[in-house]
Amino acid sequence: MPETIRSEISPRGVATLTLDRPQNYNAFNPQMLGEFAEALAVLAADEAVRVVVLRGAGKHFSAGADVTPPKEPHGEVKHTGFIELFIALDDFPKPTIAVVHGACAGGSAALVACCDLVLATDTAFFSIPEVRIGVAPIGVTPTLMRAMGYRAYRRFAMSGERIPAAVAQRIGLADEVTAEDTLDARLADCIDAFMHGAPSAQAQVKAHLSDAYPAIREEMARAHDHHVRNDTFRSPEAREGIAALMEKRKPSWYRPA
Repeated sequence: MPETIRSEISPRGVATLTLDRPQNYNAFNPQMLGEFAEALAVLAADEAVRVVVLRGAGKHFSAGADVTPPKEPHGEVKHTGFIELFIALDDFPKPTIAVVHGACAGGSAALVACCDLVLATDTAFFSIPEVRIGVAPIGVTPTLMRAMGYRAYRRFAMSGERIPAAVAQRIGLADEVTAEDTLDARLADCIDAFMHGAPSAQAQVKAHLSDAYPAIREEMARAHDHHVRNDTFRSPEAREGIAALMEKRKPSWYRPA
């Protein structure tokens, strides 16, 4: 049984995938990436499933990649599996809805950008924080820049600052923002809207978009190749940035006002 992903399917055919590492803010480690990919494959093949909803357990949707140093002395932090997951979710043949609360950072922000609809609470925030730990966010560039646009992506990818839900909606990273007490009702409305569509017609829409706009696949392939060739988590800046994060201090490159 999966240990990091909970999967539930309602009688109506609504599948809910819940990221379930709340003690780690639902940060993706290799196990979670693998279990998420397996869950998507199962749901894609299940004809009874009509809509897939992504949620996070605990206080946050997801902190992105888990950069906690491995316990083994010579272990390395690698997350090339993220890009394969982006492609699988982007190509998923059924409607997908991401329900974001709390933090949605880095790889998880790129993940929800591959969904058909992003519904966020008004207290949620997004971020592309990789540069703050000394890593260039090459892997998330294709999907996030498609959602946010060139200028917004360039700003937030270089600053790593938080993007409030209202701003995320304005720049295209979130489709709708709602109060927490109305979230479930709005989600139900969104699910109902997708239920009106014929399943095979919806799958054809997704397939046509993949064929008609192949550039995003080419960009994802280049991002994957970059990660394979360059182990960015081993650079001196990355080692200092991750150490600063673990030690809850500013990294050496920060210059105070």
